[in-house]
Amino acid sequence: GDSVVQTEGEVLLSEGDSLTVNCSYESTGYPSLFWYVQYPGKGPELLLKATKGNDKGSNKDFEAIYRTETTSFHLEKGSVRESDSAVYFCALSDTVTGTAGGAEHKL
Repeated sequence: GDSVVQTEGEVLLSEGDSLTVNCSYESTGYPSLFWYVQYPGKGPELLLKATKGNDKGSNKDFEAIYRTETTSFHLEKGSVRESDSAVYFCALSDTVTGTAGGAEHKL
């Protein structure tokens, strides 16, 4: 089946450090990829997304590039602030190519 893998647990950084949160995916189709962020005491919210290979998602100085050759979607930020303290989730939803042309989107 389709899945994503995040290897890190808690990451401790100092203000101004660069951040990379790794995300690798397995899929039989061509998924859309998402990063969600959950700030302390709040629910998860969408941070960024990419819908096809080599797309770059970016928001609030975070970015992630959808790399099909390495099946990765690593979240990066050049300089973190204390306000970036949060839990970051990688997720996917797949797009399956139909036999009649066009595509079926599974949400």
